[in-house]
Amino acid sequence: MAAAAESGARAWLSGGSPRPGSPTSSPELGAGSRSRLGPGSGPGSGIERPGARPPGPSAPGHSFRKVTLTKPTFCHLCSDFIWGLAGILCDVCNFMSHEKCVKHVKTPCTSVAPSLVRVPVAHCFGPRGHYKRKFCAVCRKGLEAPALRCEVCELHVHPDCVPFACSDCRQCHLDGHRDPDTHHHHWREGNLSSGARCEFCRKTCSSSDVLAGVRCEWCGVQAHSVCSAVLTPECTFGRLRTMVLPPACVRLLSRNFSKMHCFRISESAAPEPGDGDDGVDGSAPAGPGKEVAAPESSKQTLKIFDGNDTVQRNHFRVISVPRLARSQEVLEAALRAYYITEDPQAFQLQALPPPTQAGDADTEALGKVWSGGTAEDEGSRGPGSRDVPEAWVIRALPRTQEVLKIYPAWLKVGVAYVSLRVTPQSTAQTVVLEVLPLLGRQDEGPEGFQLLEVLMGSRQVQRMVLADEELLLGRLQAIRQTSLRQMSQTRFYVAERRAVAPRVSLFVGGLPPGLSPQEYSSLLDEAMSLKAGLVSMSHVYSSQAHEAAPRLLPSSCVCEPQKRRPQGPRSALQFPEAAEPAPGLRADQRGASAWVPCFRVLVCGGDGTVGWVLATLEEVRHRLACQEPAVAILPLGTGNDLGRVLRWGAGYSGEDPFSVLLSVDEADAVLMDRWTILLDAQEAGGGEGSVVDAEPPKIVHMSNYCGIGIDAELSLDFHQAREEEPGKFTSRLHNKGVYVRVGLQKLSQARGLHREIRLQVEQQEVELPSIEGLIFINIPSWGSGADLWGSDSDSKFEKPRMDDGLLEVVGVTGVVHMGQVQGGLRSGIRIAQGSYFRVTLLKATPVQVDGEPWVQAPGHMIISAAGPKVHMLRKAKQKPRKAGNPRDARVDGEPAPEGDSK
Repeated sequence: MAAAAESGARAWLSGGSPRPGSPTSSPELGAGSRSRLGPGSGPGSGIERPGARPPGPSAPGHSFRKVTLTKPTFCHLCSDFIWGLAGILCDVCNFMSHEKCVKHVKTPCTSVAPSLVRVPVAHCFGPRGHYKRKFCAVCRKGLEAPALRCEVCELHVHPDCVPFACSDCRQCHLDGHRDPDTHHHHWREGNLSSGARCEFCRKTCSSSDVLAGVRCEWCGVQAHSVCSAVLTPECTFGRLRTMVLPPACVRLLSRNFSKMHCFRISESAAPEPGDGDDGVDGSAPAGPGKEVAAPESSKQTLKIFDGNDTVQRNHFRVISVPRLARSQEVLEAALRAYYITEDPQAFQLQALPPPTQAGDADTEALGKVWSGGTAEDEGSRGPGSRDVPEAWVIRALPRTQEVLKIYPAWLKVGVAYVSLRVTPQSTAQTVVLEVLPLLGRQDEGPEGFQLLEVLMGSRQVQRMVLADEELLLGRLQAIRQTSLRQMSQTRFYVAERRAVAPRVSLFVGGLPPGLSPQEYSSLLDEAMSLKAGLVSMSHVYSSQAHEAAPRLLPSSCVCEPQKRRPQGPRSALQFPEAAEPAPGLRADQRGASAWVPCFRVLVCGGDGTVGWVLATLEEVRHRLACQEPAVAILPLGTGNDLGRVLRWGAGYSGEDPFSVLLSVDEADAVLMDRWTILLDAQEAGGGEGSVVDAEPPKIVHMSNYCGIGIDAELSLDFHQAREEEPGKFTSRLHNKGVYVRVGLQKLSQARGLHREIRLQVEQQEVELPSIEGLIFINIPSWGSGADLWGSDSDSKFEKPRMDDGLLEVVGVTGVVHMGQVQGGLRSGIRIAQGSYFRVTLLKATPVQVDGEPWVQAPGHMIISAAGPKVHMLRKAKQKPRKAGNPRDARVDGEPAPEGDSK
């Protein structure tokens, strides 16, 4: 049942070719799909459409015919203009080409694309947007109205074409498959960037006129469709290969449910008003609430549904056919509208009564019936001969037997499926018994295997375990009754049974702080009610100084590394501002961070987020294979002082994510001191031994600086303003403006901080000058890039470094002094330098650590080193810079090998 035509198609999609010696031409085991292609021909029908031309082995699934061109048209293969009046068009997917190019077409038709997917991976479509000079990957037409784009693989589709896109997103796991160590290219067609050049011929391979050219989703190699077959099929993962975890290293634990626990999630079509169709066949997609233009007098417009699901949701497609069209022509047009290329003889059209008269949509006879070759009450003519309903449902005729494709869950390159003939007596158990010998597993007991039904929708991949007694012929009929489109996207796998149920790790936020583990467990049991016995709590993460952390987090699927580990990977874990880092590193010890020997961390956020991640790394490092991962920064905060020092810039300005990751890969590892601050509050006016009304001691960590006094007060006022109206604080420029306004309000205030605190450095009392703020700095950047210490040499102090084990203590006299420092006119007042400090607060005083402010009660603050130095990543210089800029000339730290600590 396998055809050599689709063997080439599968090789095109996966980037490889069948293994030598694989049984691609066997009548039972194959890598193909249909022996006949196009809605006018099918297995055993012996019928070919007038004017249709067989596509040959290189054009899988297309139904080509010669058409007369009425407007300028370009070839979808070579992207050149089609001269003359004739072109070759696929009736199903609108692929247009020169007659000479047809034999070179390797792009599969949309109708067979689901059957070519090796590992189903759902797409992640973002919000609708306008994409100029982009084309839909399903119908191949321009995206003139707002369209959707997959945020992972950049698949572009019309909103009403989404249900017809298959789950062929970037392959990111094996899903139980046992592929070889080599990974093949994952080609995505068209929508290349302007100026893209072919990897083989070095000529331009992009086009702004048609969907042409291909790009590998993993390594980024771009090529002409024809040239892609000449390239080496193995993918090297491109420039970022040292940071990529290949799919061969990750296996997704599928959550397989039995039929009684499983339900299908319908993919609703959401068409945009005004989406027309100028295809040669006259068909056009439409949906609920869509206005259909008045047809020409010689044509009639019909609404077509593909099953009960679309009828219930009133999601239809529109076809325009001649009023005198024969019933078979109407049926073929309806099948093309749903990208169905099976034999029309196996289908019929049932009239859908008006809503007031419509009864049960599940009944077999909804009204008048058009079959593939006859019109029972319409003679040989179509709808134009009499007044007929405008809405019709495509129905599959009952079948006494059917050829079913069974895919092994341990799929290998070159072997796609086993074809079996099922009868009304065939059950899931009998199919497994028949399949195992064909797959070479005859020596294993059938009780160790099960049959899976997998719906490969574009938005989700749904798996269901069929019961052993499930009648498959009835199951296929039920699926077709629900949706013919879903039938084309459904596969059946034979897989090994798993005795252990898969686990899903969830992070639950928003719970009351300060409770015991037992109390948290009781809350979870109460929330889960009947399913409490299925849930266990593994860890409670203390919030410490980050009690205002974001509360909403997505669930994380459990991934297991395969025994084969990549050769020398350096993967990158990314933490955005709104994500708790602990679950990503610790919740699942079997995850990538627990076994990858070397990885880097990219923190997308401000300095506070960086400190948050560093604290978590310190907490879980003993559970990581890479106990000293280096940390890079994508600066999204307001000040971003640490990002400035490490050359990541003052803030993110829209750089391409690829260039950001490239910079992370090329960055140098440097060491940075990390400091612990013990806050031991005492009763106001009491001695050290007083415990009346005292706050419990707590510990915070510091990477950048710690401020006491006026700068912390400004930070606190800003923080409170942001808490009151967070929606206004989305711009760094606005945030800095608020800082300036708050500072101007403090110009007339003076409190004499030097009379309210005491400072000891290395057990020695230090006399403080008249100051309003005392700042401990670890890096040569403060307050959005200001050089508080100054660049002048001083024999009393050592030259500051971020890894020298010393903190610099600087004083400021007020808001005016701080403004002068910000403008580069002055520096701070140098007070001390050391590795151990004790500050005594005589009254409640504002304090801030790395931008996190609060009011600290009277008591003691002890600042000391926090153990091993942390590994940071300093961005490599792009160009040699001219000398003279003191900020660039500062030595931030010597490069250090990743994994070492001092």
